[in-house]
Amino acid sequence: MADVTAGMVKELRERTSVGMMDCKKALVECGGDMEAAIDRLRQKGLSKAAKKAGRTTSEGLIGLKLAGDNSGAAMVEVLCETDFVARGDTFKAFAADVAAKVFAGDPADAGALDALAGGELNNQIAVLGENMSFGRFVRFAAQQPGLIGSYVHSNGKIGVLVELGVTAAASPARPELLELARNLAMQVAATGSVALDPDCLDPALIEREREVYRQKTLDEGKPANIVEKIVEGRIQKYYQEVCLMEQAYIRDDKVSIRNLVEDQSKRLGDKIVVRRFARLQLGENS
Repeated sequence: MADVTAGMVKELRERTSVGMMDCKKALVECGGDMEAAIDRLRQKGLSKAAKKAGRTTSEGLIGLKLAGDNSGAAMVEVLCETDFVARGDTFKAFAADVAAKVFAGDPADAGALDALAGGELNNQIAVLGENMSFGRFVRFAAQQPGLIGSYVHSNGKIGVLVELGVTAAASPARPELLELARNLAMQVAATGSVALDPDCLDPALIEREREVYRQKTLDEGKPANIVEKIVEGRIQKYYQEVCLMEQAYIRDDKVSIRNLVEDQSKRLGDKIVVRRFARLQLGENS
């Protein structure tokens, strides 16, 4: 029997919401491999844990800086110990200031961000009396013609940037284009989109999904000659869950995001392209 600890069982339960005994059994079957145990529970239909399963382990806020003309934006995770501090005006102002530094300084990595804002971070630690740190960050500069749409959830713990491209120089100033960009950012925030479209997904991730669905289909007793057809159908459904362009629009589930963008292109009289997006959820493992 694999050496499965109570802590491992607890972590698997927290990540999958499956009962303790089923979690322990899966870990034993998989030799203590956490990711394999998650897949095994999914094969049994016990868990819907996403491949990008991450747990929020810290308090804090997503800081946002958006250029006045929507041509660029930056987001950053600023972490602290308690929600009480995170909700305070001082911490909110600090998070916004760090995002502004990321936008202006375009740091290449965590060390560069620390050089930009580490001194102010230490000052905030002294003033607020809590340990703090910087998490992930992202900076977008729109290829022109184009613009950046943004959305930060009301609790400050999820933030999204979306870049749209067009062909006409006047289109980025159109309010309906900015509204579309914001609506797409809200879509990504709500659905947890992983990629823009199927071509942007990691092939290894897709193969992992195929294997989960293949084993699940076999366990369901489906005839061997139709297993691959069923698996392919489930992969297509998976794309609709995790790929932004394939998803149903959260405001009208009869419309896909791809169709929404095409419809808005016709209304704008220009071709709109969703170039990229970034989503930060506070404390989530990337």
